[in-house]
Amino acid sequence: MAVETYQNLVIGSGEAGKILAWNLAKLGQTTAVVERSMIGGSCPNVACLPSKNVIYSAKAVSLVDPQRGLGVVSGSPRVDMAGVARRKRQMIDGLIELHLGYFKASGAELVMAEARFTEPKTFEVALNAGGTRRLRGERVFLNVGTRATIPDVPGLAAAHPMTHVEALNLEQLPEHLVILGGGYVGLEFAQAMRRFGSRVTIVQRGRRLLDREDPDVADAVLDLMRDEGIEVLLQATVDHVSGHSGAQVALAIRAGSRSRTVEATDILVAAGRTPNTDRLDAAQGGVQLDARGFIQVNERLQTSAPDVWATGDGAGSPMFTHVGFDDFRVVLDNLNGGSRTTTGRLIPYCLFTDPELAHVGLGETDARVKQIPYRIVRLPMALVLRTRTLSQTRGFMKALIGADDQILGFTAFGAEASEAMAVVQTAMLARMPYTALRNAIFTHPTTAEGLVALFSQPPTAPDSN
Repeated sequence: MAVETYQNLVIGSGEAGKILAWNLAKLGQTTAVVERSMIGGSCPNVACLPSKNVIYSAKAVSLVDPQRGLGVVSGSPRVDMAGVARRKRQMIDGLIELHLGYFKASGAELVMAEARFTEPKTFEVALNAGGTRRLRGERVFLNVGTRATIPDVPGLAAAHPMTHVEALNLEQLPEHLVILGGGYVGLEFAQAMRRFGSRVTIVQRGRRLLDREDPDVADAVLDLMRDEGIEVLLQATVDHVSGHSGAQVALAIRAGSRSRTVEATDILVAAGRTPNTDRLDAAQGGVQLDARGFIQVNERLQTSAPDVWATGDGAGSPMFTHVGFDDFRVVLDNLNGGSRTTTGRLIPYCLFTDPELAHVGLGETDARVKQIPYRIVRLPMALVLRTRTLSQTRGFMKALIGADDQILGFTAFGAEASEAMAVVQTAMLARMPYTALRNAIFTHPTTAEGLVALFSQPPTAPDSN
């Protein structure tokens, strides 16, 4: 079989891969993208955008709740899960059409297939429509992503649990959903499904939800979950699972010295991610993986193989679409003779529960571990007048201030927290002192206006506990 050679060969059409391909193809370089299943990667198909679409539908239900809603609708609302799924599918269909238009306009070839290294920079490609091709790239860019990890628990795999992919396609509401994992995916789905009307139980191995967050933040999120009527089991492990998810399941759960059996109808696994490198035959391409299967890269996202780069989740980058986009910028800049790297990136993130949890920079726990001195300012979200207009006063903001008055980190748990975070992140990038935000004039009433009140608080020494 003859080898077809391209100047650029991209494996995976996720955020970094597709945008890199479009940009290189627009320069007149022959470029092909091999995508196994989802045009545009997971974000527009089964991750970021679809999940936020479903979360917003759940928020709509909460706003008309007769007890806790806005008081503008009487009687209990009826949730149409098929309608929720239909609205999400319509959005995805539109996004796929948008992506196909970008591929066509750029001149990049989209090959729907699965790629496997046969030798350096060369792949055997099994076409989804049947048959094979052999493709070689003068330059290769790996953007293979990750998938949900199924823990090695007796009976769990046989129970065919849902991952976020199947959960986003539900057209019937689970009667009782057990979620394994108290991280971002688990919490967002827990709140949404509870608001749709499911009984929800979260099983978390750690002592806290969101165990990488500061204790006060994790505690606030735990209070939210419990106030929503979600059962949360901490320091809990699943010893065995029986039954079939979608019908009837039983989970033998141990929490400390206590054991219990939880009977439910559905299981959602949200317990981490596994890199999609197991079918890549990376060694044949001279590409080294780490002990967990992620592609090893340097600060320029170069792999161990010459003229081969790796980006996104599969390369161990923080698992956010916005980081994938920056990975694209790192690679493209270096292809053009620049020196952009991943070192020292200021990466924000947001948990899209209602209210949101947004964070950028250092948290208190990190600052203490790194022995970085800081002062702190705090403000209840109830003092941000925008939250009064929304009837959402839960939460708080806090910021860490360095010795030079620059902002070291910011966390907000409250309505529209992500928007306020973007303002603080901009100030941090510009290395502005916190007093610049304190003295700014922000529109009233906005969440950003609350930053004036936050930074008007006298910075104090942190609690020694």
